[in-house]
Amino acid sequence: MPPSSMGGGMPPSSMGGGMPPSSMGGGMPPSSMGGGMPPSSMGGGMPPSMGGGMPPMGGGMPPTSMGGGMPPSMGEGMSPSSMGAGMPPSPMGGPMPPGPVASGPRPMYPQQPGYGGPTPPTSQNQPYSGTPQGNQFGAPPGMVPPPGQSMHPPAPNSAPPRPGFPPAPAPGQLPPQPGQFPGSAPYGQPQPPPMGYGAPPGPPAQPAPMPPPQQKRLDPDQMPSPIQVIEDDKRTRSGVFQTNARGSVPPLVTTNFTTQDQGNANPRFMRSTMYNVPCTADMLKSSHIPFALSLCPFAELGPQEQPPPLVDLGELGPVRCKRCKAYMNPFMQFIDGGRRFQCVFCGAATDVPNEYFAHLDHTGRRVDTFNRAELCLGSFEFVATKDYCKNGVPPKEPAFIFMIDVSYNSVKSGLVQLICDKLKSEILINLPKETGASESEIRVGFVTYHKELHFYNVKGSLAQPQMMVVSDLEDMFVPLVDGFLVKLSESEAVIDSLLSQIPQMFSESKETELVLGPVIQAGLDALQSAERAGRLYIFHTGLPTAEAPGKMKNRDDRKLLGTDKEKTILSPQTSFYTKLGTECVAAGCSVELFLFPNQYIDVATMSDVCRVTAGNIFKYSYFQADLDGERFIEDLKMTVMRSQAFDAILRVRTSTGIRPVDFYGNFYMANTTDVEMAAIDADSCVSLEIKHDDKLSESDGAFIQVAVLYTSVSGQRRLRCHNLSLNCCAQMADLFRSCELDVLVNFFAKQAIRTSLNANPKQVREHIMNETAQILACYRKNCANPSSPGQLVLPECMKLLPLYANCIIKNDSISGGSEISTDDRSYLMHLVNSMDPRTTNVFFYPSLLPFHNLDMESSDVPAAIRCSSERLEDNGIYLLENGLSMFLWIGHNVKPEMIQDIFAVQSAAQVDIDKVQVLQLDNPVSRRLCDLIAKLRERRSRYLKLTIVRQRDKLEPWFNHFLVEDKGMGSGSSYVDFLCHIHKEIRNILS
Repeated sequence: MPPSSMGGGMPPSSMGGGMPPSSMGGGMPPSSMGGGMPPSSMGGGMPPSMGGGMPPMGGGMPPTSMGGGMPPSMGEGMSPSSMGAGMPPSPMGGPMPPGPVASGPRPMYPQQPGYGGPTPPTSQNQPYSGTPQGNQFGAPPGMVPPPGQSMHPPAPNSAPPRPGFPPAPAPGQLPPQPGQFPGSAPYGQPQPPPMGYGAPPGPPAQPAPMPPPQQKRLDPDQMPSPIQVIEDDKRTRSGVFQTNARGSVPPLVTTNFTTQDQGNANPRFMRSTMYNVPCTADMLKSSHIPFALSLCPFAELGPQEQPPPLVDLGELGPVRCKRCKAYMNPFMQFIDGGRRFQCVFCGAATDVPNEYFAHLDHTGRRVDTFNRAELCLGSFEFVATKDYCKNGVPPKEPAFIFMIDVSYNSVKSGLVQLICDKLKSEILINLPKETGASESEIRVGFVTYHKELHFYNVKGSLAQPQMMVVSDLEDMFVPLVDGFLVKLSESEAVIDSLLSQIPQMFSESKETELVLGPVIQAGLDALQSAERAGRLYIFHTGLPTAEAPGKMKNRDDRKLLGTDKEKTILSPQTSFYTKLGTECVAAGCSVELFLFPNQYIDVATMSDVCRVTAGNIFKYSYFQADLDGERFIEDLKMTVMRSQAFDAILRVRTSTGIRPVDFYGNFYMANTTDVEMAAIDADSCVSLEIKHDDKLSESDGAFIQVAVLYTSVSGQRRLRCHNLSLNCCAQMADLFRSCELDVLVNFFAKQAIRTSLNANPKQVREHIMNETAQILACYRKNCANPSSPGQLVLPECMKLLPLYANCIIKNDSISGGSEISTDDRSYLMHLVNSMDPRTTNVFFYPSLLPFHNLDMESSDVPAAIRCSSERLEDNGIYLLENGLSMFLWIGHNVKPEMIQDIFAVQSAAQVDIDKVQVLQLDNPVSRRLCDLIAKLRERRSRYLKLTIVRQRDKLEPWFNHFLVEDKGMGSGSSYVDFLCHIHKEIRNILS
């Protein structure tokens, strides 16, 4: 059951923590944050999301392939400096090639009209041989060995040092103390902050005195680099990824690749933490690696990729197994001359319907295999028959209802005027439609409200829209059915007239009391009365304190964040919105909340209706239309336009021996198998954990089918199927060479979000640290070549696990304390709960791009550098983004010509940091920067708000908060310190 406790993510409160905008200073974090704390509040309208915290490394940069003894791609032959310059870390786990492919490549077939036959596995899908090599960190000179440890170098058969890592101790050098790298403070003890963290750095040219050798600090260039992993994967795995081989590990989420569907689903739809599944529950348990999947059933595809084709079998409907009800797919085996098929999930034999029969060729395959999508592709859709519809009646076209808060704050900030202007000119003309359709079939309706509700009749035959007011909120109803939900093309003139009149009607509004519960109830009632699924787009500005169902009180106490009592303010204050959400799901009504708070709004409580209905939350603290309007409208346009499905039920089937046991994300579950989502869009992601209930066999493999029954934007009931085949293994080495770190990091983050609503912050952090140490200890014990205990040996595909684990632990969504607002913490929790691996990858480990040394004539996005203050030069300009926010950092020694080209002023000191955008000027530097910012925004599903930060300025501590390899605020650890701590934990486990 989807734990209601999931809270899925209560959205954080307004970042301002209730501070009045003035204190926020034009977009600055509240002054109180100053002392070096990154303002969490995104004040000034800053999108809190960004802050949200240390972005942990995104889905975990995947390491490159473990290769049987192949040197890690990590630093091969690169000078340390080059190591830092890489692309933004990708989350996936390296190019891990799959383990041995049990079933050989499929036989080639002559091409027939329809879906192309398989091609033999390419080199990227070749099995690996040999034991995966780990990366080893050697000891620096001058350290005394721990008691009982040899002072001699490791035996000749120990693994050689990997390129890009510190060398193993040479003769005469001593290994480090257990678990500690030289020069690092013990884990958990304060470290001096990095230069420029909160206080201006001293003069740049002062060389520090030489420390004694035992204090020599580990060179960060020698630590596993996410940039290097991402760049190596891009270099070796860009291009075409074919899905014809079982258990093929896909390219990382940060790599641009094109999938050719040849029997397994595109990794954009489904990824696994492992592509070699342990044969036994004991082996899986001792590895400590969770077997988890990340599902994005309607993910956006690459430009050259084909969407799943639609198969219409008429009255027959989808062909299914008679016992387990799995749908026909490429893994089913036809027997008895094609008259029956054997189910790959449960083993039962089912008769083939006469109208579906085809003969088999000499290899036992149907002769029409490549003419039927469901027999040769990993992803496809069936048109559903009326048996799959509620009450046996085909659905109607879905509807969108726009519900606008017209209270005093909403009018004063310019929000009402902006919404009405842009709905007319940019939003309604972009309603989603079927591929090839000339117009959208979506119906639209409009409501305005403060402490009463106003409904509008916009029937096309009217000369003017008609308004009806409902002030009795205890028993909410919609006063009209006919004329409330209309097709845009039939009522365009009346709708235009309404949107012109709303800002005038409420221009003098002085109402400050608001309701929210009755607004959602009204939208639900309207959809139920019209017998349509759909979405409510609610634009809301404050805490609903008016006397009405769903009334809330202000219970904000941000001092509780980071303490054992934080769960009291991160959980809903009333069950009203959770219960209302379950009623919405039953009617296929999803709630999208756009919040514009000037103070505490209790995201933890109101977000539950979005969590349960699979809706999204967007938050714009201290909203001002002139500063934040573009970001809000771009977000609204994106959420309206993108591909989406309604009234959906998702079910996962697995082959014998494994079963799904737990689901994570924003959805509702009334039983243990069906994930109900009132709506699904391209960003909706569900994670699930799978466990054994029997032994698996290496020859048979493991199979997974994800089926989503849904209503399309045109009102057609359909079934979308995604299929995946995995290898099984009996050796730990095979498991460790086939893991995908980005999916693992995504899963750990969602697990931590759920745990934080039931456990204290210390337990959440310790769980992540313990799992990280256990995974690496298992590798060291079972897979690594013998080596000195003073060396840290990491599996190639998980060498970034310590880095990403530390990023998760430090992230504001998991550990945000009183330096961020309660609402922001809840907001980030809600966001992380439904993120896909690509988004968590950059959220936890932001992308930091140098701009000052780019080729101004090129149009490429440059390689990223590592997220550390040590990488910043004071004559440089850098862009940092984490999928929610973007910063432009300007060093104090940047060339005046560059400042002039970008900002049209003489020096960095004259740059107006309250600006939210960089205007394009007529010169190559300005054009290149604007183009780069636009490209970064295109990559993300939310509009990145730009904040300009000058070196040593009041906003710099906030920017530094995202340099996740540094120590950070409070009790957070630097990457070096955390790695030492994990090394110590591994030694404790193995001893």
